[in-house]
Amino acid sequence: MSLILTQPVTGPAAWTAADFRERQDWVYPLSPASIAVLDAALATLKARGLRYPDFTREDFPIEALAPQLHAWADALEDGRGFVVVRGIPVERYTDEEVQAVCYGLGLHLGRPVRQNPRGDLLGTVSAVGNAQDRHTRVYETNLYLPYHTDPSDVVGLLCQRKAKEGGLSSLVSVAAIYNQILAEHPEYLGLYYKRWYMAHLCQDTPALSALFSYHEGKLSCRYLRQYIELGHEIMGLPLSAVEIKALDIFDEAIHNPEHRIDMMLEPGDLQLANNNVVLHSRTGFEDHDDPAQRRRLLRLWLQMPNARSHSPDFPGRNGFPDPVPAAAPATV
Repeated sequence: MSLILTQPVTGPAAWTAADFRERQDWVYPLSPASIAVLDAALATLKARGLRYPDFTREDFPIEALAPQLHAWADALEDGRGFVVVRGIPVERYTDEEVQAVCYGLGLHLGRPVRQNPRGDLLGTVSAVGNAQDRHTRVYETNLYLPYHTDPSDVVGLLCQRKAKEGGLSSLVSVAAIYNQILAEHPEYLGLYYKRWYMAHLCQDTPALSALFSYHEGKLSCRYLRQYIELGHEIMGLPLSAVEIKALDIFDEAIHNPEHRIDMMLEPGDLQLANNNVVLHSRTGFEDHDDPAQRRRLLRLWLQMPNARSHSPDFPGRNGFPDPVPAAAPATV
């Protein structure tokens, strides 16, 4: 079972904004040689008559990038918890080729998992949903996207097109949030380790999960306040005054500007973040009138081979189950 951590978190995952004011070592530019490897993998895919998502790791041969892939995976699990891969040439790839590159990189980093009941392995992040419907997935609007984690080991966002204005990406260290709560409100810590009902955890009904878990020497987090509130509403279990206060304290720590690193993802940037270690957000944006120019990112959820284990009260989440095939029509 998870234990309550009563000491501040240390190590590379316990970063603050000040740690990155003078450095950009979280950005990994792709060299011309690395881009040539991606081009060759795409050529192999086309020669075999394959396309996303109907190909395997072996069909997209990028073994020459293995040292880089291992470095990214290590930084995600045992380092700062995020990386930005820069320079994927999306401007000269078709939409289909961008999908293949994003998915192919995912196959070599880990195992892409499904992002909805339909079974999609890549999500399209664009403003297509009703912002007034609380059941709308939060990434489907152009409004401010609150800090949250996704139900997978790692989330990847590949920028294909930017918005006309806005859409700034923001990351916060879970360890920094925890350390502030520990220092200022230690009496509330136990509440974050209890299980809360959360909507949209890859189940038809809200699922139970702790918000913090400390297991085998690693601190993990799962959070999106809107989904916690919706989960308890669906279950007919209103949040108590002390629970609301605990969430307010959590949000106060999240929005401490000393904890936040902001970045504008440029076309060709692939941001990877460990959902146990980092919360991510996005500012609201104004889009282009022309649909062909509107903001478009591809989202990848990955189960990672080097991922931490979780305690029973903080069950691991890696996407939706495979869709059940439709039953064949009965014959007479």
